[in-house]
Amino acid sequence: MIPYGRQSIDESDIEAVVAVLRSAWVTQGPAITAFEQGIGDYCGAPHALAVCNATAALHLACLALDVGPGDRVWTSPNTFVASANCARYCGADVDFVDVDPLTLNMSTSALAEKLMIAEQENRVPKVIIPVHFAGQACDMAKIADLAKKYGCRVIEDASHAVGAQYRGEPVGNGRYADITIFSFHPVKIITTGEGGMALTRDPQLAARLARLRSHGITREPAEMENESEGPWYYEQIELGFNARMTDLQAALGLSQLQRLAPFIARRQALAERYAKLLAGKPVVCPTVAADRRSAWHLYPIRVAADKRRHVFETLRAAGIGVQTHYIPVHLQPYYRRLGFKTGDFPEAERYYREAISLPMFPDLTDAEQDQVAAVLDEALR
Repeated sequence: MIPYGRQSIDESDIEAVVAVLRSAWVTQGPAITAFEQGIGDYCGAPHALAVCNATAALHLACLALDVGPGDRVWTSPNTFVASANCARYCGADVDFVDVDPLTLNMSTSALAEKLMIAEQENRVPKVIIPVHFAGQACDMAKIADLAKKYGCRVIEDASHAVGAQYRGEPVGNGRYADITIFSFHPVKIITTGEGGMALTRDPQLAARLARLRSHGITREPAEMENESEGPWYYEQIELGFNARMTDLQAALGLSQLQRLAPFIARRQALAERYAKLLAGKPVVCPTVAADRRSAWHLYPIRVAADKRRHVFETLRAAGIGVQTHYIPVHLQPYYRRLGFKTGDFPEAERYYREAISLPMFPDLTDAEQDQVAAVLDEALR
C-alpha cells in the first residue's frame, strides 16, 4: 500500500527521543523550550507555544480571543471539522465563507461580500479562521485588511502549511493574524506524533495561551489575587486545560525541524513531477498563486464528478491509499442540525464531488509516483 501521507523518521529522530528518555525530563522540560524557540525563529514569530495537538491549539486560540456564547466565528467549509469545532467548544455560532475555485482557500471576494451584509444585519463575526488548504496560504493581506475594516480578529489555521511562504515570508510570522496554528500530526510536514503550536506577536495573548494550556494556573505574582505564601504557591485564575506537549514529542519535532527544508524541497519536486505526469489527462491539478510557496501537504486533483468514485476505488484496489480532502464541514450531520444545507457553499461542494488526494510525502519514490500516475491514467479511460 502506498499511503496518501506518511511520516519520515530517521535515526537522528530516534536518537533525539532516546536522549530525552535518558534525561531527567520526559515532559515539560528543556526540549519544549528548544522546540518552541526553533519554530519561532524559523517563522519569525516572537512567541510560540507547543500544545498536545492542533485542535487544542485552535480551541485555546479562540479562548484567548474571548470567543464565547453569542459570538460568531467564520471559517472555510473546505477543511477538517476542527477548524469549526473550536468555536463551538466555546459556545459560539459558526458560519462559513465559500472557497476560491482555483486555490480552494477562503475566497476574499466572498468574504468581503458576506462581511458587508453582516455589518448591515449587525452580525459581524468576532473571529475569522482562514485555512491554508493543502499547504498553500490564503490571501492573508486581503483577509487582514477586511478584518481590520470590520473589527474582526484572525486565527490563521496553518495546520497544512509549516514551511510555506506568503509574499516571500514564512507562514507563521504573525504579520496578518493574531494567532497562527500549526499541526504536527504524522501526515503533516514535520511530526511530533500528535502535536500542535500556536504562534503570535502579542505577548499578552502568548501569556494567556500559556496559562490556558496548563489548567489556567499562574505562578506569576503580578497575576495573582493574593499574596504568595511561598515558593510552592500558585493560583488558578481561570478555567484552563491540560493541553501540554511532552519533551518526548518536542525532541522529535526539533529533530524533524532540521530536515524541514529538504522535506519541502522533495514535496515541491513531487508536485512538479505530478504536473508533468498528468499533463494532458482529464484531471485538474492544484494551482498555486504566484506570491506563495506551498508546503504541499496534499496533492489534491479534480476528476469528473461522475467518475470520481470509480477512479478512487480503482486506485485503492491497486494498493494506492488515496483520500478525499474534504467533505465540506457544513454538510456533516452535526452542522446540518444547526441549519446548514446542501447548496449553501457551492464552490466547496463542487470541489468535494471531484476531489481525490494523491500520495504526497517525502519518502514517496519516483517509481511509486509513476505507479500512481499509471493506475490513475488507466482508471480515467
